[in-house]
Amino acid sequence: MENQDALLVLARARLPDALFRHLLATHPEPAAALAAARHGAGLPPACRAALLRPCPRLLDADRAWLHKPGRHLLPWTSPDYPPLLRRTPWPPALLFLHGDPGLLWHPQVALVGSRRPSPAGRQRAHDFAAALARAGWAVTSGLAEGIDAAAHAGALAVGGRTLAVVGTGLDQAYPPGNAGLMARIAADGLVLGEHPPGTPAIASHFPSRNRIVAGLSLGTIVLEAAMRSGALISARLAAEAGREVFALPGSVDNPVARGCHRLIRDGATLVECPDHVVEALEPLAACLAADLNHALAPSQGGAPEAPERPPGRSAGGQPGDDPDHKRLWSALGHDPTPLDELVRRTGLTVAELSSMLLVMELDGRVVADNGRFARHP
Repeated sequence: MENQDALLVLARARLPDALFRHLLATHPEPAAALAAARHGAGLPPACRAALLRPCPRLLDADRAWLHKPGRHLLPWTSPDYPPLLRRTPWPPALLFLHGDPGLLWHPQVALVGSRRPSPAGRQRAHDFAAALARAGWAVTSGLAEGIDAAAHAGALAVGGRTLAVVGTGLDQAYPPGNAGLMARIAADGLVLGEHPPGTPAIASHFPSRNRIVAGLSLGTIVLEAAMRSGALISARLAAEAGREVFALPGSVDNPVARGCHRLIRDGATLVECPDHVVEALEPLAACLAADLNHALAPSQGGAPEAPERPPGRSAGGQPGDDPDHKRLWSALGHDPTPLDELVRRTGLTVAELSSMLLVMELDGRVVADNGRFARHP
């Protein structure tokens, strides 16, 4: 209880993410991290006041929310924290969860787009999500109206897996019209976010939410997006995290297709059907699933089950036997090397390298620091 309360107080203090992560990483328990934060200097007055004098009413409300079935807190230091999100440049220090936390470890595809799609775009999002869910993928999106909502509904319609990342507290549906959909996802999938209960819809929270959508997923699909769409932020963040970006082309006369055309001009993969996405991502998911299972099972009996592979592919050989892994290992030195330099040295894609580097990191062979990678000393 002491550590849970400490996490809740730290979350309410609105600390900068980097500081929050540092506190959790450098102290054995959240309670010790909170004690250190209270003695820290240079914090904004509002943060310091929230740490030293937490509001009893808010703390009681947070406890009450957390004690209901299916509610969880997940700090980034937990072994249950999703590894793909952990190795982005900007992992949230703490996640609030409502639903099945095991889905965080399932291979995911993000499906995002316009809040005001064309009728055809809305139907296409529904059908894409349903097809991906049938193929064994979890569909991740942001619970916004339009493409996001259609994607969640499409996955649920076929009994598939879906995750909704929200920019509010998990007790706040935004938009309000998606309250029923949010409840269905919490019952049959997972709703998650980084904000405490009661946090309202604030404009700045939604671009921040998009980094979680992109970070959880092996690839991001943009279906319809205008030139100033938030979906383009998700696509940019996915690329920065070393993930695949896909875009569907549309009519040159359709204003909500122009963002997709821009992404394709900038190097996103053009896709026309779900099979194109599955074909591109399935080998990465198979490798990730097999190697996560290998890395986690011996030492973490209590860890969540490693994500199952989407059907249709075998796991392949061990990393040491694979020519691509050998090429990457030869390209790595003891000096930290950025990802784009590893792409140049190996000739492999960013997505291929990201998957292999994650496996090597989990095996203790590679260390990562601010997007640079080196052999473990």
